[in-house]
Amino acid sequence: MKPRTIWISKFLFLAVVLFIAGCATQSAEIMPVNPPGFWWGLLHGFILFFSFIASLFTDFRIYAFPNTGGWYDFGFLLGVLFFFGGGGAGSRR
Repeated sequence: MKPRTIWISKFLFLAVVLFIAGCATQSAEIMPVNPPGFWWGLLHGFILFFSFIASLFTDFRIYAFPNTGGWYDFGFLLGVLFFFGGGGAGSRR
C-alpha cells in the first residue's frame, strides 16, 4: 500500500469511530434534587487516585454524573491539580 492510502484509511477509520462515539448518551433516569457542584468536584478531584483504585475492583465511578456542569468540572480540575502538585513544581532547579 502507498503511504497516502494508509493515511486516508486511518483518517476514515478515526472519523467513523468519532461519529459513532458522538451518538453515545448517558442515562438520565435519575435526576437528583441537588446535583454535585464545585465543592463536590473539588473533593472528587482530590481523591481521584483512591477512586481510580476502587474503580478497578468495584463498580465505582470516579466522576459524578449528573453534575452541575462547568463548576463541577472546574472543581474537579482544581482538586486533581492540588493532589498531583500542579505539574510545574518539579521543573525548578
